Amino acid sequence: MFDNTDQLAINTIRTLSMDGVQKANSGHPGLPMGAAPMAYTLWAKHLKVNPKNSKWVDRDRFVLSAGHGSIMLYSLLHLAGYDVSIDDLKNFRQWNSKTPGHPEVHFTDGVEATTGPLGQGIANAVGMAMAET
Repeated sequence: MFDNTDQLAINTIRTLSMDGVQKANSGHPGLPMGAAPMAYTLWAKHLKVNPKNSKWVDRDRFVLSAGHGSIMLYSLLHLAGYDVSIDDLKNFRQWNSKTPGHPEVHFTDGVEATTGPLGQGIANAVGMAMAET
């Protein structure tokens, strides 16, 4: 299903996520470990995004409903070319970092919705979709 390049990208998402959680000594590594293949497939093969113009009106939106898995989203944003650096990943869950423990819209480039409570993202995503029609 995945070629060597795909598998390398998936493992990179997992590694960046593990390293961020480990360095912060805080966070949730389970979601990135399990969801990395799905997230990679969406980002690499399906989503229409433009990291150089993250507010492009015709972009697809990725809403991470399980906000506690934010390190995976930040890893994806970094690898996709958004303004999320390796240093930002190293500062995951640190005070005043661009990579807080839950995604915050208007705070980190490429984050589409502030999420935290499980299930909150589905309502956000449906609302975004309805607003476009």
